[in-house]
Amino acid sequence: MQVLLLQDVHKLGRAGQIKKVANGYGRNYLIPQGLAIPATPNAIKMAEKIAANADKQRDTRNAEAQALADKMQGLQLLFPARAGETGKLYGSITTQMIAEQLGEKLGVTFDRRQIDVQPLRLLGMHKVAVRLTLDVIPAFEAVVYREGESPENYMVAASELAASAEANQPKPVEEVLEPLAEEVAAEAEAEAADEEPAAE
Repeated sequence: MQVLLLQDVHKLGRAGQIKKVANGYGRNYLIPQGLAIPATPNAIKMAEKIAANADKQRDTRNAEAQALADKMQGLQLLFPARAGETGKLYGSITTQMIAEQLGEKLGVTFDRRQIDVQPLRLLGMHKVAVRLTLDVIPAFEAVVYREGESPENYMVAASELAASAEANQPKPVEEVLEPLAEEVAAEAEAEAADEEPAAE
């Protein structure tokens, strides 16, 4: 079925756009939630007006979302968890748990569907993105540490890992190939010189 979006919908489109969707998705979710209406000829005539209004609202929402995104800069959430020897958790840190703790920290309510990450199943530091709007998707760090241990250990380990990864980054191809090319050229010259008949 075709629907006219009344609001921006993640991974589908922006308000005022006409989209083809599965019948069930349209009838059971988009239309009842007030996110879209069936794309009838009358509705299609309203598309431009809806898009124009949505642009104004989007700018306002993005500005509000950006203020919230700025608060997330450098934010770290801590999650103690039980884990096996390999660092695999018994269970997982769910998007609901992340949404709740983030909400407590910032004094704002988040829906678990805004948390753009798979449930965390390993100890360590994880980057977590939050969809505030289609355009504003800030990220913060979630530190999952073993119950009874200090989360600081994981932060130090993560920063050391990042530093060693940076130090061990492969050289650009040009840097590797240039000396090789010079070496090959020098060898070719030497061979050519050896093969030249000696002057009588």
